[in-house]
Amino acid sequence: MRFYLAILGVCFLAGCQNSSNLPASDKDNGGLFLPGGFEAMVVIDSIGGGPMPENNNQGWSGRRPPRDPNRPMPVRSNQGKPTRQKPRSNYYGSRHIAVNDNGDIYVKLRVSTPDGEANAALRDTDGDGRVDSVAYWAKYESRQYGTAMRIHNGYLYYSSELLVLRSKLIPGTLLPDGKVDTVVIDDGPPHEHITKPVTFDGKGNMYVGWGAGSNTCQEYNRVAGSMGMGEVDNPDNGCPLLVDHGGVWMFDENKLNQHQSDGVRYATGMRSIVALEWDETSNSLYSAVHGRDDLVVTWPEYYNYWQSAMLPAEEFFKVPQGFDGGWPYYYYDQIENKRKLNPEYGGDGVKEGNGAKLDAPLVGFPGHFAPQDLLFYKGDQFPARYKDGAFIAFHGSTNRPPYPQAGYIVAFVPMKDGKVTGPWEVFADGFSGLDTIPTAPDADHRPMGLSEGPDGSLYVSDSQKGKIWRIMFKGDKKAFGEAQLAGMAERKLTASNIKTPDPVADDLERNVAATASVVYTTYCRACHQSNGMGDGSRFPPIAESEWVSGDKTRLISVILNGLTGPITVKGVSYNEAMPAHGSFLNDDQVAEVLTYIRGNFGNDSGPITAEEVAAVRKQGGK
Repeated sequence: MRFYLAILGVCFLAGCQNSSNLPASDKDNGGLFLPGGFEAMVVIDSIGGGPMPENNNQGWSGRRPPRDPNRPMPVRSNQGKPTRQKPRSNYYGSRHIAVNDNGDIYVKLRVSTPDGEANAALRDTDGDGRVDSVAYWAKYESRQYGTAMRIHNGYLYYSSELLVLRSKLIPGTLLPDGKVDTVVIDDGPPHEHITKPVTFDGKGNMYVGWGAGSNTCQEYNRVAGSMGMGEVDNPDNGCPLLVDHGGVWMFDENKLNQHQSDGVRYATGMRSIVALEWDETSNSLYSAVHGRDDLVVTWPEYYNYWQSAMLPAEEFFKVPQGFDGGWPYYYYDQIENKRKLNPEYGGDGVKEGNGAKLDAPLVGFPGHFAPQDLLFYKGDQFPARYKDGAFIAFHGSTNRPPYPQAGYIVAFVPMKDGKVTGPWEVFADGFSGLDTIPTAPDADHRPMGLSEGPDGSLYVSDSQKGKIWRIMFKGDKKAFGEAQLAGMAERKLTASNIKTPDPVADDLERNVAATASVVYTTYCRACHQSNGMGDGSRFPPIAESEWVSGDKTRLISVILNGLTGPITVKGVSYNEAMPAHGSFLNDDQVAEVLTYIRGNFGNDSGPITAEEVAAVRKQGGK
């Protein structure tokens, strides 16, 4: 008997698992498409801000039939029809998550509760695999770029835009100790891409991503034709932002109240870092990095809309100390498998400069998929081919119009000994709830955070409502192979949110009458979307917005001079930069686009004249 109990204890600690010990899956796998043998359940449908579905105990609303990954993707066209304008939800949403050894789930909230708590703790109290206890904790200023949630050496580490914090876990207790330690301080100010993902190497070092508040280090951020600051390939006179941004810094994990200057710049040339992870097997740091935006918006002489939708790659890097990812001087073209010179530094879509001297990414994913989290699988529940491979959560694009938005998946990169052993795969799809995603807010859910449970299950969080899925393998591990992967391989080629779009057939606006503002379509649509709803996280809505229907002078000034956040729109804080348009739009163009905005997207305000624009420009606009 003692031997039997000892074996059970070893099996529990080692993460042994068989399907009979796993909770029941949802009838439709929580709406997900998965490889054969994998199943999923929704452990919580939303985190705060709205009612739980009445049938939450079943984990399935019945809205969609069960999904078969081998079934061809149906095509539902939105061409010629207005996209649905969903009201902004009051759900808190989630960023990164961490699952403790006892199954408790810790969540970095995308939006703080009304009382100011920025984290949540979730527990399954009756053993059915579903969350039935939610507690909110840790009051600190945290806007939508707050990111990390990691368990390390008995602490929970999490971040706001300007701070890396930690709280001590109390064994057997859901909530951690009430004392909040400040580990790293960013002296600011807040800006776009100011996430603080964290990871640890097991040797006392903590690594923190430090995004750069710019698209390509332009003199005037995101302004058409504005050139990049500094000299390409000249580290002594390069982009000034790289001095203290656009890379990874290494800190002592045991010291509190460290400033950036107390750390070591470990890597550079990485524009926007949200997915950051140390892999203990290969003893290396890795990151999946967001590529630049706005190729067609800022350089229409070199790029068309299809190229701007597909390029540049989202890059999956191995990051040794001293690594240079090439930003802002270069981007990676995953179609031609070449690193190319950015037009802000003399590129034209063809020139490569010295880009070939830089390390190529391990994988170049399609443009704007938006990598948000990275996890190296260490469990034994999944088939052996997943061991030490990388799962990447792709939040999904915002700036692919007129083509369908893309991403909204969890991908898998097969790896061994830190090297990629095959093409990237679609592991989980269906989060968006749509076959074609016209604009980002149309998606029901957007995958954000990843965590491995103690039994080897994979947990995936959602930034929209805070929904969390648990993905489990219940098939025959020995028989797992190409047949079980075939359905997902087909989705990679056919699903509109994953495949390479046809330049003509997949243009969602090819049959729509040209009634939209040319200026809006060219310069505004990528961020604020075709329906004016923004993307739900980075870019604010202009639909029914007080900024649009309010003071004319303020609105004109925003277009002419730009705006740097944080600002509040419809009660929500946003921090992405609004570029100044006054240097390249004349008074007639500014008046045209503002009149269009004020008379559309649920706005019902009067026109703005060129004379009114000229008056504001004279008072201090450009």
